[in-house]
Amino acid sequence: MLPNTQHSLDKLESLLRDLGYRVRYEKGNFRTGACMLQANKMVVVNRFSNLEMKINALTGLLQGINTESEALSDKQKQFLRSIKQTKLTI
Repeated sequence: MLPNTQHSLDKLESLLRDLGYRVRYEKGNFRTGACMLQANKMVVVNRFSNLEMKINALTGLLQGINTESEALSDKQKQFLRSIKQTKLTI
């Protein structure tokens, strides 16, 4: 499980960017902390969510997408593998 720190959130954002997704923080009325627009490769995060909800939302989205990117470094691939193996407990 990732610690609920700004550094963890930054790592998740960086991983998504390296996978080709744009991460935006917007106000929204969606109930989860984030939503993914597959066609545009964009992730919209509810900016009013707290840090823990943002981290959990991005982690949940990363667990659900199929990713095989050569652009990722070995360290990022290992980080993504650990995210996919972690089960969320909310």
